[in-house]
Amino acid sequence: MTDYFVQAFIYLVAAVIAVPLARQFGLGSVLGYLVAGVVIGPVTGLVGQEALTLQHFAEFGVVMMLFLVGMELDPKSLWAMRVRLLGLGGLQVTLTAAAATCFAWFLGMAWQTAVAVGFLFSLSSTAIVLQTLTERGLVKTEGGQSAFSVLLFQDIAVIPMLAVIPLLAVSGMSGSGSEGGHSSLSLVENLPGWAHGLAVVGAIVIVIICGHYLSRPLFRYVVRSGMREVFTAASLMLIIGIAALMSLVNLSPALGAFLAGVVLANSEFRHELEANIEPFKGLLLGLFFITVGAGINFGVLAESWDIVLLLALAVIIGKALILVGLALAFRIRSSDGWLFSLGLAQAGEFGFVLLTYSTQNHVISTESAQVLSLVVALSMFLTPLLFIVYDRVVLPRYQKASNEEAEPDEIEEQAPVIVAGVGRFGQIVCRLLRANNIPSVALDQSLEQIENLRRIQLKSYFCDATRIQLLETAGIAEARLLVVAIDDRNRAVNLVRHVKQLYPQVWVLARAFDRGHGYELREAGADDVVSETYYSALALGGDALTAMGVHPERARRMTHSFVASEKANEDQLFETWRNIEEGIHFGLGRRYGELFVKLEESLGHAMREDARRIEDEAPAWTPPRNSG
Repeated sequence: MTDYFVQAFIYLVAAVIAVPLARQFGLGSVLGYLVAGVVIGPVTGLVGQEALTLQHFAEFGVVMMLFLVGMELDPKSLWAMRVRLLGLGGLQVTLTAAAATCFAWFLGMAWQTAVAVGFLFSLSSTAIVLQTLTERGLVKTEGGQSAFSVLLFQDIAVIPMLAVIPLLAVSGMSGSGSEGGHSSLSLVENLPGWAHGLAVVGAIVIVIICGHYLSRPLFRYVVRSGMREVFTAASLMLIIGIAALMSLVNLSPALGAFLAGVVLANSEFRHELEANIEPFKGLLLGLFFITVGAGINFGVLAESWDIVLLLALAVIIGKALILVGLALAFRIRSSDGWLFSLGLAQAGEFGFVLLTYSTQNHVISTESAQVLSLVVALSMFLTPLLFIVYDRVVLPRYQKASNEEAEPDEIEEQAPVIVAGVGRFGQIVCRLLRANNIPSVALDQSLEQIENLRRIQLKSYFCDATRIQLLETAGIAEARLLVVAIDDRNRAVNLVRHVKQLYPQVWVLARAFDRGHGYELREAGADDVVSETYYSALALGGDALTAMGVHPERARRMTHSFVASEKANEDQLFETWRNIEEGIHFGLGRRYGELFVKLEESLGHAMREDARRIEDEAPAWTPPRNSG
């Protein structure tokens, strides 16, 4: 028992240290888990052969992930994906398998072995790709949706691949023996093809019927018990049961879980299911990635590192080229095409399953399987780096190109108000001005934002608002007001500074990201500075007070007192900050903290005074039910 605790502690320590570091350096959690596995496995030897056993257990995280993905869709959404699912996914698997088969045959492998290798490298990593897309918020993009469709088709394609592999047995090939089999428990192992097909269809029908008709009564029964842990147990029971059923008929457990998720997408228990399963999914996926890193055989890698590296690069480059062609054929344009191509350019976790199954059925030799498993692992290991290339090389170039391709607009109108930057903040300012018949000119360097404003008939121009020449064309010399809402902190400060130097009569209103940025804008000369979240936070805070039983009038006065108290201390805090920035410390850092404490004390005093004043003045009011 002690050994299990020690091993679990090692895995957890590795994850806790490596993953935050990887995220801090912008590398993503997946690469952090992989590096952690390499460190505790091949590098230090803290974990051993149990990593492979744990990997099979951790693959259940992929099953849970696809269940949650399925719950984000409904049958209508799935039907809408049919073209991408069958066309894009089918072509990707077919073309990649054919290319890998030809390459393996060219290297001298038997045609049966070459076909199995083609199957192996036609698949991509569902776990890594979906996890990375989710972290980066790219799932809903065209590239993300296309990648998901291909991954889903790949999970479906595993079924016929597993059926074909035993037919490819090569006589005289050494293997681990067939007694291990793909599954020791199988309901279809000795059935004829037509009976196997019926069993598969029956299993899918059972999943759909049980998910639609039996899950709701089950969860209602569990909810009535009032025991949250029982609901968690029921959620796990559902997914494990589906995975077991799919395995019994030699189907992909992940595919079955996905179907169940789609069926339950409109269930009233959807959000509770997601909340219960999400923690298990995250931990198991993390464990899976760690075991992939820990399972790298550095002995074989040291002997054949050049072959392994060349083959891994060949897999990544070959798949990327095929995917680029498919992206062009299906009109997945610009950065989405590169996201689709780079994201799927690796082998997948199901490759380990196919590799083991091929070895057991004497299709791939044990020696070849060791090298191929390293190629699969290394391609998965390099995948987060491909996403980094996308984030830091591809995406910025396309964003810059889209802006550079468009010619800057010729500013034809002038107005008393100029709005520099029309993102989510500047757009509201423009709309409010228009609603009050105050003419304004909006400037932004993002063509997308300008087009959004033009759709709602707001006068806007595509140009760099920080260029003084363009501001002069827009009428800054005669303008009464400049609103600075640029999404770049430094550019916003520089713009304020230049305008106040050249046109000091122009009143400058500036959006600040935080208190420090507000101080920088004030120092640059801004006449008025507003934090982008300040008043929305105040409004929400007032609603929170009311929800807790505070009288609405008192809540309103308390927010006003909060603002007044902040303004009373604002100048003093600013002067202290400015002295610190200028290098005049002399304990000013401590002084700044003391001023904040003073601010909090004054806030409390103001709240208490208003509370006494409101008691006799406020009209009758019934607190909300949740207040007490």
